[in-house]
Amino acid sequence: MELTLDFTLTSNHSISNHMGAVGKGGNAVMQYVYIIVLGLHVMAGVFWAGTTIAVARDPEIRIERFFRPQMGAAGMVFLTGALLWYFFHSGYFGSMEMVLALGTATALIAAGVQGALVGSASRRLAGTDAATETQLRAKMTRGERIAGGLLVITVLCMATARMF
Repeated sequence: MELTLDFTLTSNHSISNHMGAVGKGGNAVMQYVYIIVLGLHVMAGVFWAGTTIAVARDPEIRIERFFRPQMGAAGMVFLTGALLWYFFHSGYFGSMEMVLALGTATALIAAGVQGALVGSASRRLAGTDAATETQLRAKMTRGERIAGGLLVITVLCMATARMF
């Protein structure tokens, strides 16, 4: 019988040590679920924040080409974030959860700003004259800049929450 030593993050943020045989129980399976959900959350968040900041800095980039993938990534971030909250933070609301909640709030506001400014303007782009297109592109850039700033706050909250 092969023995393994693994560490599990419990809902009260302490690390518990489990000694057991490989393949027994569902603990190892849940470890993989946590890893996959966390990986999807981070990858989607990096794509969303990264593209938002990149297109906000260069108005020549066709923002409308990134809007749908950004919103898809935002949806993935919120879905996986809800799962992570359920796995690790349900039933407890301490200072770490307050910081995570602030990050979640700024991410929600960023998604709303992108939907309101970028989404509405990108839908109106087709068939407009040059002057209207310039105005719509300025509106989309402004939306991406606001959302980018909010996502920087979100990333800072997620990265530092364990310090609180």
